[in-house]
Amino acid sequence: MNEAIDRLVGRNPVREALEQEETRVEKVLLQEGAGGPALEAIRRAARAHGVPVQMVPKARLDRLAAGAVHQGVVAFVAPVRYRTLEELLDEVAPSPEAVRERLPLLVALDQIEDPHNYGAILRTAAAAGVAGVLVPRHHMAPLNAAALKASAGAALRVPIARVTNLTRTLETLKAHGFWVAGTSPSGEVSVWEMDWHRPLVLVLGNEGRGLRPGVAQACDLLVSIPLRGPVESLNVSVAAGILLFAATRTRQ
Repeated sequence: MNEAIDRLVGRNPVREALEQEETRVEKVLLQEGAGGPALEAIRRAARAHGVPVQMVPKARLDRLAAGAVHQGVVAFVAPVRYRTLEELLDEVAPSPEAVRERLPLLVALDQIEDPHNYGAILRTAAAAGVAGVLVPRHHMAPLNAAALKASAGAALRVPIARVTNLTRTLETLKAHGFWVAGTSPSGEVSVWEMDWHRPLVLVLGNEGRGLRPGVAQACDLLVSIPLRGPVESLNVSVAAGILLFAATRTRQ
């Protein structure tokens, strides 16, 4: 189902959203007196999709952007429609045979709380060619303006499924032919030693708590990123980038 209307802030995110074949942009607000090629491109893209454009004072954009840098443009957007697990599998690999043939790479997020991390992970997932993202229904950051801004529009390019019970979902995916790899500083397999060439679900844990015990137990193995310097852990979105691009080396 469609979520409530949200806001998209900044020139690149709004332009990216408008360039989608099935855009969810409802209305574009441009700053009065502002111009230039970037804003004119946004106006043309909105016109092509029949999206209304309204010129408004900068003060209104400041208020709607809530502190984010809007660059003279804010859009009202219906956030992406969350798929069900069944819908996502139908798109990615509808049978165990298709899973074995296509070797899909999925990402599961275990209660990521920061919308900026959520958006950054979605951006990395899109860049790495991830086939889909799974998120829990509860205790998960919203896909709001901050998340969409951090994703630079990439949240609109990656299928996202929302599930009620992530642990049961991982068990279902294993039965469907996927391997499930959780991420943990104490993981027994290094990112550099990991066999990435298989149908895989990469599970990323909460910023502070990491993976919940039940989710970790549902994983086939835990992957770690060796750290050489005097730090204990990496930001989850940074870790996602390292892991996902390690996974793409055998998926050319």
